[in-house]
Amino acid sequence: MATTADIKNGVVIEFNHDLYQVTDFQHVKPGKGPAFVRTKLRNVRTGKVIDNTFSAGHKITTARVEQRPHQFIYKDDMGYNFMDMNTFEQVTLNEAMVPFADLMKEGQEVTILFHAETETPLTCEIPPFVELTITYTEPGIKGDTATNASKPAIVETGATIQVPLFIGQDEKIKVDTRTYSYAERVK
Repeated sequence: MATTADIKNGVVIEFNHDLYQVTDFQHVKPGKGPAFVRTKLRNVRTGKVIDNTFSAGHKITTARVEQRPHQFIYKDDMGYNFMDMNTFEQVTLNEAMVPFADLMKEGQEVTILFHAETETPLTCEIPPFVELTITYTEPGIKGDTATNASKPAIVETGATIQVPLFIGQDEKIKVDTRTYSYAERVK
């Protein structure tokens, strides 16, 4: 058994008869009253995010999870298909288990979390940054750079990302998958 002192981002806990991953937490010690921990928990099966407050010292049950490297192969009617990089076995995940799927291209290396006791896949995590090529964007207008203006750009996976005006078609950009935003141009 763990306590609220063991809560960190990425920890998977058993809560309300389901598995939740801690996405954000904050230890609060008010001037008056007992300390508590504010958390944002994401259900690993459905992806739904809930807010919960634990009193300090509250007992929690952590779930044993394993991270395994996989490679995205293709998408079909059954879902997203991945291949284990070590054993070459294939696993299929439904769309709810793959956040930011529209930023994945074939051959992309990802990490899949598995529940250690039941050997079931829980969720797929893509790297924090991916490099994608812009397939279509409107040309920037000369002299329209006085502010931090942006324009929509469609990348090779079909996702639409807001990019600065100076970015053109067929350029490679780095996309931050955590914020779904443009990070930098790739040379």
